[in-house]
Amino acid sequence: MTSTAAPLPNSLARVVQRFQRLSNPKQRYEQLIWYAKRLKEFPEGNKVPENKVPGCVSQVYITAGLDQGKVWYQGDSDSALVKGLVALLVEGLSGLSPEEILQVSPEFIKDTGLNASLTPSRSNGFYNIFQKMKEKALLLASK
Repeated sequence: MTSTAAPLPNSLARVVQRFQRLSNPKQRYEQLIWYAKRLKEFPEGNKVPENKVPGCVSQVYITAGLDQGKVWYQGDSDSALVKGLVALLVEGLSGLSPEEILQVSPEFIKDTGLNASLTPSRSNGFYNIFQKMKEKALLLASK
């Protein structure tokens, strides 16, 4: 049973399913670290104010580009766990249209079980990263 209102895009549903198979918070954190290690190298030149996610304790940067109507994200963080959250979102949202991204609710984090083990500042950071990605999708859609 999922708590999200709209059905999740397949890419994000796969990410959620990976976390649902894990039974404890330690395994979920290990999965986040695994995602963090898979994240592509983030260009230093992209670490500029317009790519910085506000409201995060960690340094977090997100970029987005549009290719054939699909949004492709890149991101980075100086915190391994937060980098894992970035990677989870990059994998789950990249390759979707801006419209599909704008329909996704951040409530899907509950379906992963991560919300129960994230600190309040990390939960807030996750939400801010997600909002920044939606903001960038909206900007790309309006071009």
